[in-house]
Amino acid sequence: MIHQLPHHHGTLTERLRIQMPQEAGFDAASDIFKAMSDGKRLQIFWLLCHCEECVFNIATLLSMNASTVSHHLKQLKAEGFVASRRVGKEVIYTVVKTPKTEILHELAEALIETACPTREVFEECREYDSQLSVVNAVHDELVSDITKHSTIDELAQRFHINATTLKMEFKRVFGMPIAAYMKDYRIRRAKELLTGTDMPIAEIAHEVGYENQSKFTQAFKSVTGTLPKEYRKLT
Repeated sequence: MIHQLPHHHGTLTERLRIQMPQEAGFDAASDIFKAMSDGKRLQIFWLLCHCEECVFNIATLLSMNASTVSHHLKQLKAEGFVASRRVGKEVIYTVVKTPKTEILHELAEALIETACPTREVFEECREYDSQLSVVNAVHDELVSDITKHSTIDELAQRFHINATTLKMEFKRVFGMPIAAYMKDYRIRRAKELLTGTDMPIAEIAHEVGYENQSKFTQAFKSVTGTLPKEYRKLT
């Protein structure tokens, strides 16, 4: 039953009343705004509009504790805004792309006067991820057989990466140049063999990639400050 309005202020109001959606539609829209009524929850939503992430990374990025992030993700998932998938032991979250979430995404950015990361940012991230994957592959090959000695150029050619980029990215990821890293890695392995086995020092030298005991002893002392035989006695 449509009641006559008590006051007449033109025909526009009457037309709006005819076209006005049902109350249930407004209730549904209100529920969406309620779901986004927490600033941190909206921040998580915005972040996941652009990437996939786990609870702990989100917590670190937003200076929150993991349990609070999990609570917000549970709410967002219940509303159908985010989805999750398991990768090994981790659960990764991202926003579900629907007309509703697209509108919320645009509205959030309009209200807080920000914008999506640029295309260049995404390209840089993809390039970095690709380089990181190559650097990790180089590392895995180097430590799989520490008796081998590959040059930077050989590694760069084998893994299809610029030699300068390889040197720079390896140092950024592992904290030191390749040669220094492998020297340290060999000496750490030598320490394990010196304290955990009765292998002769000459044999240990060969096991960790040194062609003779003299060069091994020199390298060991330069890193540890002691000779291999002294280190074995001390431990």
